[in-house]
Amino acid sequence: MHPILFHYPASPWAEVVRLALGLKQLTWGSVEVPAICPKPEQEVLTGGYVRTPVLQIGADVFCDTLAIMDALEARWPEPTLYPEPLGRGHRALAIEAGGATFLAAVAVALGDLPVAGNEAFWADRERRFGLRPEAFRAMVPGLQQAFAAHLARLEAKLADGRPYLGGDRPGHGDLAHAMLLWFAARGGPAQQVSATLAPWALRVFALGHGRPEAMTPAQALAEARAAMPSVSGNGQLARVSQQGSADPPVIGHLVQETADGFTLLRHSPELGPVAVHFPREGQIVEPV
Repeated sequence: MHPILFHYPASPWAEVVRLALGLKQLTWGSVEVPAICPKPEQEVLTGGYVRTPVLQIGADVFCDTLAIMDALEARWPEPTLYPEPLGRGHRALAIEAGGATFLAAVAVALGDLPVAGNEAFWADRERRFGLRPEAFRAMVPGLQQAFAAHLARLEAKLADGRPYLGGDRPGHGDLAHAMLLWFAARGGPAQQVSATLAPWALRVFALGHGRPEAMTPAQALAEARAAMPSVSGNGQLARVSQQGSADPPVIGHLVQETADGFTLLRHSPELGPVAVHFPREGQIVEPV
């Protein structure tokens, strides 16, 4: 069963997944969703999770890039996203590309984005994340300096001539940090890329996006309806929400937990049973 990605072209974290699909040279279903809420078909699939991207494999749904990468690696292990000698250290390296580092890239990409003509975008980000344009702009100069410092750290990692951050083969960490350059470049030519970083970034983006095949949301939901999830059970009823977000929670039975993530089993009136998988990082799990 092939993977299906819910995404939109300008989504930075979806770009990480698209590059992973390219690294593994997979054929995948491409379902484009809006950049802002509502995302009705995605919400039916996930039970309310509206962030981008989301990966679907039959009746299993993977929310957040970390859970998606784990799913791709488990089902299509070669070429690996975690080559030695760094191995699973690539996951930690990818996590470094989130949080404050990602916010710094956002400042480079969107620091001059006007409110006029982008009212719906800013209203969505303020409602969901508390990102007010005027407060964000006040932080932009400091965040841009932080992003420049991050690029300097990347240069130092590559200064010995290695082709990728972990050695001779690309991994999850390369995809996540190259995404930051891809996203920041939307902010215009002010952010220069050094002679050290440019060849590395070109090698990463040469991986491509695999073989996407356009799908409608209805086709993706039909695949979920026709399949059964990979897990079952009747665990504790729980809700999952994301740190720093006002997005609605996903509610289901907590049926699986591992060191890296956990799974809620939902019974959707539209689709039947659906397993929704989350990573540990960035999630808030509470009993209902």
